[in-house]
Amino acid sequence: MLKGKHIVVGLSGGIAAYKIPDLIRCLIKAGAEVKVTCTRHALEFVTELTLRTLSGNAVYSDVFASVNAHSTEHISLPDWADLMLIAPATANVLGKMAAGIADDALTTTFAATVARKPVVIAPAMNDKMYANAATRSSLEQLSCTEGVMVLDAAEGFLACGTTGKGRMQENDVIMEAVETALTDKSLMGRHILITAGPTRERIDPVRYVSNDSSGKMGYALARECLRRGARVTLISGPTNQQITTVPLFSLNESQQPPRNRNKLTLIPIESAQEMYDAAVNVFTDDSQAGIHRADTAILSAAVADFTPAEKATEKRKKQPGQTEMQLRMVITQDIAATLGRLKQSGQRIIGFALETEHEHENALLKLRGKHMDAIVLNSLRDKGAGFGVDTNKVTLLRSDGTENDLPLMLKQEVAACIVTMLC
Repeated sequence: MLKGKHIVVGLSGGIAAYKIPDLIRCLIKAGAEVKVTCTRHALEFVTELTLRTLSGNAVYSDVFASVNAHSTEHISLPDWADLMLIAPATANVLGKMAAGIADDALTTTFAATVARKPVVIAPAMNDKMYANAATRSSLEQLSCTEGVMVLDAAEGFLACGTTGKGRMQENDVIMEAVETALTDKSLMGRHILITAGPTRERIDPVRYVSNDSSGKMGYALARECLRRGARVTLISGPTNQQITTVPLFSLNESQQPPRNRNKLTLIPIESAQEMYDAAVNVFTDDSQAGIHRADTAILSAAVADFTPAEKATEKRKKQPGQTEMQLRMVITQDIAATLGRLKQSGQRIIGFALETEHEHENALLKLRGKHMDAIVLNSLRDKGAGFGVDTNKVTLLRSDGTENDLPLMLKQEVAACIVTMLC
């Protein structure tokens, strides 16, 4: 996602500046090229040599320095940039930016960038300063500015020795904000239902039947849809996967521009029946919590086809002389088939098929038999594809007969291709 992107990182004079060298390293590792601008006070916390060495570029810290690459560096940097990231943003710098004051390298660069390129701002300060009415006013004004994404401060231990809200968000959150700000908002106004992970079918209170699904593909899809502006309802079976959401500053959720609102609803489930009930509800209910029903369902979960007919209330113990145990299984309700019957005009269903034999034929049967609009086929025969790995190799089959073969790539990249081609 960040490969080849040009990021201007702007630092102001707060203790959280010590985290920025690692953030620069993360951006470059993700494929971005980084240039740095900062206030003179920022260099009290991190050296210019460190910033120059890690970024591989000269640091712009003095508007009138004779060694600047351009006579108007604050103009050339925005021309070069795809995005500007200001972290940490102190109360002083926030007030200047909100008031349109441009009197140093950082604020002049911001003034020339805003409204032309995306800007991500990560505030950091003492909790009392963060709660100050003037600071809140600056944050509110900036958060409502076109193209500006203002992160909310995190809570925790502060440099002054107290605990409160004012910490700069961690680097993984800032990285997700950068990714989100740079992603096209082609799904704005859409509601996407995604199922992910395995299901567990209980035998007794301590045992269950399940599968090897890690949930990585489904979570990658949810992440991609969120980045593109969709409202996402993620119905997830038990998994260790997480989605880093972007906490945005807002005095009131309704005041936040639609492009910046938090749009993830996570519904954790365990069994196939629980996933079925949740999926049908989200796909058909037009009134749940004021959210319109999903217009697209992406069914990437590995849902059990069978579940034990009887679920013991106590642990089943082996008996003396016992040599086997028979477990009677019954079929589970088919989520894809049910949604296929229930879908209305304008709704779409995208399924997944993991096959071990006759892959193409079985995927087409599933696509047509369950009235889906498209299906994503992958095979356990393909090295690097399937459960528990970070990569996947898939074929996209549509109901109109067209197909696309994708090469082996990271699941997040596969997710981007699926959303682009099928959603």
